[in-house]
Amino acid sequence: MWRIISKKSYIIKLIKRGYNYTMKNLKIILTVLFITLLILFAFISTKQQSQTSTKPIIGATTFALYDATKYIAGETCKVVNILPFGVDPHSFEPTPKLMVNIEKSALVFYSGAGLEPWVQNFDFKGKAVDLSKYVHLRKLEQHSEDEEEHHSEHADKHEHHQHHHNGIDPHYWLDFNNMKIISTVITEKLIALLPQNRALYMNNRDAYIKKLDKLNLAYQTQLSGCKNDTVVVSHNALGYIADKYGFHVESLTGLSPEAQPSAQDINRVFNGIKEHGIDTIFFENFVNDKLIKSIAHDAGISFDVFEPLGNITADEAKAGKSYEDIMYENLKKLRKALQCQ
Repeated sequence: MWRIISKKSYIIKLIKRGYNYTMKNLKIILTVLFITLLILFAFISTKQQSQTSTKPIIGATTFALYDATKYIAGETCKVVNILPFGVDPHSFEPTPKLMVNIEKSALVFYSGAGLEPWVQNFDFKGKAVDLSKYVHLRKLEQHSEDEEEHHSEHADKHEHHQHHHNGIDPHYWLDFNNMKIISTVITEKLIALLPQNRALYMNNRDAYIKKLDKLNLAYQTQLSGCKNDTVVVSHNALGYIADKYGFHVESLTGLSPEAQPSAQDINRVFNGIKEHGIDTIFFENFVNDKLIKSIAHDAGISFDVFEPLGNITADEAKAGKSYEDIMYENLKKLRKALQCQ
């Protein structure tokens, strides 16, 4: 009997030793596995950071150019909207720190046509592309004597805006044909920079152009047969759209959103509202809307925001809105203002 108990005790001890040995080895195995996973994750993270850091930086000075570049480049480049979201492109001045960062870009696409005088202060070393040189620009009509006199009254305050426009409407990206040209130029420049991605860039360009063609068709069909033929705005950024789709624009301050309208300007807009049966007046983000809202209140009409897409708000950027999204929103607002069927 004692021998049996002794054997049982001996067997139990062996089992315990085996269990302890197994647990010890398991702990070692798990520790080694954990360390291996940490090393693997660190390697992957380092590789991803390396890939990100080696991506060329492409800068764009307006949201429309940024949107096209980002779509065509895909994940092959780091595309940067130079203007912080929510900043007026007409009055933007880059900080020295921003200038240093932008000068590191492999390419910079800028609007030209006098919209960004601050670009001349950069040392791009041939990397900057003035896209206004490739598109069809809209020339402005000559001012009447009364208008010239009014503009001279405000020349000191707004000289740089009037001078840089130099008889050209800089909002050319609102013409879908111009955006198609821009897309092609951007594609060519990206291929020259990264030729290994040629097929990707060309496919993305073709897809983007299809979106533009659909937008053009939507504007053509939905802005036909409208009851009204005039839109009233605070700042005339609608010239390209109005010319192409057959309506007129009555603006409070012309091309400069920061210009101070005279009493004559306000009276002219009031008369235009009555004459054309206007029921909506537009203003844009980044400018003081107090006067426009006051005019709308006094005239008994509504007011709304029209997006000229030089830049977008921080909220719109956070929502991931694209050029296409906002141009469809603009179309819906224009249809209401022109009282289209």
